[in-house]
Amino acid sequence: MYNKIIKLIIAAGIIAFAVYQFTEGYIGNGIMLILLALVFVFLYFKNEFILLAFLKLRKQDFEGAKSWLNKIKNPETALVTKQQGYFNYLHGIMVSQGNMNEAEKYFKKAISLGLSMDHDLAMAKLNLAGIAFSKRRKQEAQKLLSEAQKLDKQDMLKDQIKMMKDNMKRAQGPNQHYGAGSSARAQKRRG
Repeated sequence: MYNKIIKLIIAAGIIAFAVYQFTEGYIGNGIMLILLALVFVFLYFKNEFILLAFLKLRKQDFEGAKSWLNKIKNPETALVTKQQGYFNYLHGIMVSQGNMNEAEKYFKKAISLGLSMDHDLAMAKLNLAGIAFSKRRKQEAQKLLSEAQKLDKQDMLKDQIKMMKDNMKRAQGPNQHYGAGSSARAQKRRG
């Protein structure tokens, strides 16, 4: 993996050589070199290891995704801010199966750093809502769930959001309907 600054330096060098090729009359070489420089510019904004980790996650290969992410040694210096967000987002997805506290930390950091796509942000908020709900922070869970629903413009997470809402309603159950009057009646019976 090249450092983000090195990628830009390589791209600038290739573009300079492409300009030289144009001046010498080698137009085809110049065009190919420009295209090659664009690859390095693309990899500046989209880290190659994060892209490969996403591909592994699509195949449900968590170990493979983790091995690609582990190749990024210093995410703060090697990645731009949005890439750091996705780095934390992917880690959050991978550890959410076993360690909810650590997953919550990763998802919160990913949201604070920012994610480029709305559905990724919605997925992070949906996962955070599930974690908050499991820790009995219902108001926070409902807030995160409504934010996730607003961000999910293509309805990609519609089923998961509906299932989460149903689970929250079931968990509240009949206790929600009794309110303060029931506790007063219960105290009367005791007294």
